[in-house]
Amino acid sequence: MNLLLLGPPGAGKGTQAQHLMACYDIPQLSTGEMLRAAVAEGSDLGKQAKVIMEAGNLVPDDLMINLISDRIGQDDCANGFILDGFPRTTAQAAALDTMLGERNLSLDKVISITVDEEALVERIIGRFSCADCGAGYHDEFQKPRTEGECDKCGGGNFTRREDDNRETVKSRLKTYHEQTAPILPHYEADGRLIEVDGMAEISVVTDNILMLLEDGRGD
Repeated sequence: MNLLLLGPPGAGKGTQAQHLMACYDIPQLSTGEMLRAAVAEGSDLGKQAKVIMEAGNLVPDDLMINLISDRIGQDDCANGFILDGFPRTTAQAAALDTMLGERNLSLDKVISITVDEEALVERIIGRFSCADCGAGYHDEFQKPRTEGECDKCGGGNFTRREDDNRETVKSRLKTYHEQTAPILPHYEADGRLIEVDGMAEISVVTDNILMLLEDGRGD
């Protein structure tokens, strides 16, 4: 099954991707990870990407499409894949469709995780983690059992991401609405889009996604 996960930052795409990977035995294809792997391998595409990134520029769409094309040709994508982080614009979505068509492939479903954005901002800015083991916590929803002590390793050092602040989160949401949200009608037009409420419990979101995917298989 070939899937694309869409949703604003903090909607839970990464978490749901992990569950879908296990359910369908397919890898999550993150554009950042693909770029880092290509650069580390020293492939022709990786060398091109390295020069561009070291100059502080964005990797062009055609190079990203070629990276994705190479990646989905690998053995672990035999059962499908989950795209995360690409496409982000309608032009990229069209280019991706073209490339997949040349491989006699297509995206089976596009999963849009919807959120209450005010609640999402509060969810993100409240996040923190253990600096020693990486265990995640939240000021309101997931506090350590003992204040100041990590449940997992017992450490007392906690950290927050610098970009988990109200201004940055709202800026990222604005960018999502301006650039990525316009992709949704592109996939809705041919019935590939499914929408899921991302504000529910993680397990409920997963169950709803799986139900909609299996219903789609029976169409």
